[in-house]
Amino acid sequence: MIGTIHPPASAAEVAKAVGGAERIVPRGGGTKPALCAAQGADVLDLSALNGITEYLPGEYTVTALAGTPLADVEARLAAEGQYLPFDPLLVDAGSTVGGAVAAGANGPGRLRYGGLRDFLLAVAFVDGRGEIVRGGAKVVKNAAGFDLPKLMVGSLGRLGVLTECTFKVFPHPESCATLRVAGVAFDEALAAAGRIGTGAVELECLDLVHGLAGWDLEIRIGGRSYALDTRLNRAADVFDSDVATLVGDADTNHWRARRELHWAPPDASVLKLPVTPATAGVLEQVLAELEAARAARIYSAGIQQAFLAWPAERSADLPALDRALTESKLTALALRAPAATAAKPILGYRSGGELLRRVEQALDPAGRFSRL
Repeated sequence: MIGTIHPPASAAEVAKAVGGAERIVPRGGGTKPALCAAQGADVLDLSALNGITEYLPGEYTVTALAGTPLADVEARLAAEGQYLPFDPLLVDAGSTVGGAVAAGANGPGRLRYGGLRDFLLAVAFVDGRGEIVRGGAKVVKNAAGFDLPKLMVGSLGRLGVLTECTFKVFPHPESCATLRVAGVAFDEALAAAGRIGTGAVELECLDLVHGLAGWDLEIRIGGRSYALDTRLNRAADVFDSDVATLVGDADTNHWRARRELHWAPPDASVLKLPVTPATAGVLEQVLAELEAARAARIYSAGIQQAFLAWPAERSADLPALDRALTESKLTALALRAPAATAAKPILGYRSGGELLRRVEQALDPAGRFSRL
């Protein structure tokens, strides 16, 4: 019978649920609905698998069950002046520990120290056989065995059901501020991003935002309060245009809204694409050819990832976008999309098919999870 399984409260209960299902899809907070659509499978609600099981501030590590809201983890870390440097998305909306790892999605703050895969130390998950598997270790320095934690980053719940994750954490910057240059042409904005990104000032965030009057280049700088003004002035010297500054709550709220995807219309499909400064231009060409150049979008984390809000009124054109991305060798992950698209959350070009099939066969020989 297709439906929602009674929420398991332990890894053993997860294993029992997986072992007794024909097809199953795990769901955490449901903040990325395109990745947890049922599509003829039982839904495994992980909300009861909740809690921080170990936090060692002196060792800079935290371990939590997969259904734990990231907001709870952030609050616990903040009490010790620490944070998750990969800047997970949709924290306020209810994103969970396991959902963040399975989606492999990072916010703009991943720029300085790296993405989620760089901070995931250990995982426990239930494979397609209904067996509990552990990988990694709860220490920062560990190089033993096959790197199962990294395998689970971006696995979309198709290789196993995560039950517990351990992350390394960092001290939070003492203060932050943001510089914004508005209304710049795309090529000029890319060039400016390159200059500031390779300059002497370390950045927390560097985003290029599509606006009504061109592109807005936004950079965030963090560090000691006494040195912040000097670093802001040094960064501002790179620009020829007028520079606006956000400080205090204005800075904090701006980037919180960014990671919560408040810039995207609520009915739009939201796609995440890995890009480089070179392939950003390719994506712009694709959108121009599809007459979608006015779609809201952001090139984030130093132009390492793009977020595209595909308008709801053009949902029927998503297959055309899929084909165009494939032809351009670009890949998109649908975080939010219409039900008809949820069966195929990955759009565009794919690689590594044979290796992926071997991994799926090893971890899920019965095909209980949807295939990637």
